[in-house]
Amino acid sequence: MADPQHTSEPVYDIADEYRPEAPQPPQAPQWMDGSIRIGIHTSIAGDIAQSLDSAHKLGCNALQIFSLSPRMWSRGSGSRIAEADAARFRARRAELQLGPLVVHDNYLINLASADPILRVRSIQAFRDELVRAVTLGADFLVAHPGSGRGSSARQAIEELARGLFQAARGLKLDGLRILLENTSGMGTALGSRFEELAAILEAAPELPLGLCLDTAHMFHAGYDIRSEAGLERTVEMIERTVGLQRVFVLHVNDSKTPLGSRVDRHEHIGKGKIGLEAFRRILNHPMLAPDGAHGLPGRAFILETPIDAPGDDRRNVRTLWKLVGMTAKQAPRAEDGFSMLRRPARREKNTRAAAEKARTARRPKKAKRRKRGKRLGKGR
Repeated sequence: MADPQHTSEPVYDIADEYRPEAPQPPQAPQWMDGSIRIGIHTSIAGDIAQSLDSAHKLGCNALQIFSLSPRMWSRGSGSRIAEADAARFRARRAELQLGPLVVHDNYLINLASADPILRVRSIQAFRDELVRAVTLGADFLVAHPGSGRGSSARQAIEELARGLFQAARGLKLDGLRILLENTSGMGTALGSRFEELAAILEAAPELPLGLCLDTAHMFHAGYDIRSEAGLERTVEMIERTVGLQRVFVLHVNDSKTPLGSRVDRHEHIGKGKIGLEAFRRILNHPMLAPDGAHGLPGRAFILETPIDAPGDDRRNVRTLWKLVGMTAKQAPRAEDGFSMLRRPARREKNTRAAAEKARTARRPKKAKRRKRGKRLGKGR
């Protein structure tokens, strides 16, 4: 039997065309929900993942760390973080729901330097900082603008922009943003004026840059944030020059030195020249608070205050929560008695019995020396 003949072709229906589903837009992380984010710089000594537990025990929901020693140059493979350690760090952070995670770069890095040797070392070291920050899943990498000793501010800014670009070339940053930190204005350091920071941002438009503003550094540089009027003038200047939407982190530190000193010395919150009421205004300012009408969701307040005695870190964190109106029950719970600074071991009391015991222990040695001297014809 012959096959039936088909005299018509199937009608093309556009509805039969395969259309892959559009990818879902990435979900904003939990810490960008507009809630207050308060953290502190924690130590990575021993195990880098312990820094997360320290922040949690101090009652923080954000933190800042170094990814390596900040006062020495990294060398070769020793500058990398093992993937197993990084995976454990990321998992623990997710478990504790901490964010944002801020990494601060090495103090030795100076991308604005005109010295060729220091420049090459700085670019490589900053590239290593970027790699480690991405490996840890960090949200921000804070960097000092550096110093252009021997060159003009304009030349230093151009060198800095080129250095940032060279360090980041070819790297997939996975959402990591580089934050330039304002400085106190010591020596030839860049970035003490908002106009300089704006010029740096404009010089590197292809990079994901933002700002980290330090309250003590602003005060040292001459911005009077102590009074309500002074704070309003400073906030208006920030908005006019760099834009508040590019300020992702505030380092919250009081100052041991006076206004305009250009000397960088941090103090406990409310114990320095800026004062407690000034910090209440800063933390609750509608243009600075993450939940304000003009604020930036996810903006974090990070402490870099000294720890002179055990518990100073916990007390400074608690002070910030109080200043934003959070009671002990509303704020993240801190572990009673925990501090990153441990009390030194108690010394043995210098009792009469202890002193006599020490003298007794020394007597046989003296007697032995006298006896030996007589045999040699000495000691008469």
